[in-house]
Amino acid sequence: MTRLRVYDDTRALFHLPDGVIYLDGNSLGALPLGVAERVNRVITDEWGNQLIRAWNTAGWYVQPRHVGDRIARLIGAEVGSVMVGDTLSLKVYQALAAALDMNASRKVILSDTGNFPTDLYMAEGLIATLGRGHQLRLVAPEEIEAALSGEIAVLYITEVDYRTGRRHDMAELTAKAHALGIVTVWDLAHSAGALPVDLSGCGADFAAGCTYKYLNAGPGAPAFLYVAPRHADSARAALSGWMGHAKPFAFEIAYAAAGGVERMRVGTPPVLAMAALEASLDIWDRVDLNEVRARSLALGDLLIAEVERRCPQLKLVTPRAHDNRGSQVSFAFDGGYAAMQALIARGVIGDFRAPDIMRFGITPLYIGETEIVRAAEIIEEVIRGEVWRRPEYQVVNAVT
Repeated sequence: MTRLRVYDDTRALFHLPDGVIYLDGNSLGALPLGVAERVNRVITDEWGNQLIRAWNTAGWYVQPRHVGDRIARLIGAEVGSVMVGDTLSLKVYQALAAALDMNASRKVILSDTGNFPTDLYMAEGLIATLGRGHQLRLVAPEEIEAALSGEIAVLYITEVDYRTGRRHDMAELTAKAHALGIVTVWDLAHSAGALPVDLSGCGADFAAGCTYKYLNAGPGAPAFLYVAPRHADSARAALSGWMGHAKPFAFEIAYAAAGGVERMRVGTPPVLAMAALEASLDIWDRVDLNEVRARSLALGDLLIAEVERRCPQLKLVTPRAHDNRGSQVSFAFDGGYAAMQALIARGVIGDFRAPDIMRFGITPLYIGETEIVRAAEIIEEVIRGEVWRRPEYQVVNAVT
């Protein structure tokens, strides 16, 4: 299989509107050109002509495991350890529930204030449902290592902070957690497709992630769940849906979990959404993730240098050190929301996170040096010219 050169070959494989510099792939990836054809084929040939037979003839039933194996390569996971389907919220819920069962004598879930809120909400909901006296303990991201102790049941953490781009050291934290008898659950929402991940090498217990960000699978695309093979046959499936049953088509009254990661299936897989994901993975199958990472870091350095030189009013909140950051650059600015609206109106699409964070995602498959420099020029126009103060940019949209 011929390798694709990042940006030089891959840029032409995405649809991007003329006049747009898209720096929001950390929130929703751009559209791969192969998606429309793939989804149309599933609709017209598989669904249209094969009808219900397509569960067997087109491989719909085995799709969650097959696609999971393709994602496994991107996150350093073993073959047969990743299941695709449902949403990230459901997948972190499943992982956390299984992890707590493995450490039943302990009651503390440790996370940090930079974790994505839905992860924390799901933890709160699970705690309330279990009613066994668990507590969610939050500390600042930089205090996680010091907060590890023998009373912690689960370390429940997002590798890359969604606001600042700060990156935790997965290998180090996992090793220190395990030394204290702590089970680990990692959220890879801002890692998968952004940087090399080595779940197997790090010894991670569970991990989950979404596919609509750097993996470019489209809005509402299915999530994935990793279960380390050593846990796969014993992890409890808290959401015991029929697709996770050992014999789903025997329609037995009582639940019996399937073997391995198959038990983490819940309901009927989203076949059309999975087809879009497969089309995107056709690109990832031919890309060297180390090259993606190298270009991401170089582009991030360039954006930081250009913005700091042009707009000292913006305060960098993303770590400068390469090992400590993901694939986004974030700046704090009191007028951040309005400034971002002004940028979007001028074709530079990033996004805003409360209270004052302007985020710019670096996606090397379709962003290069020319776009970064031009984006910095437009940022300078908006900030130095105080364009962001105009009334039309003060209106807050439902989605920020």
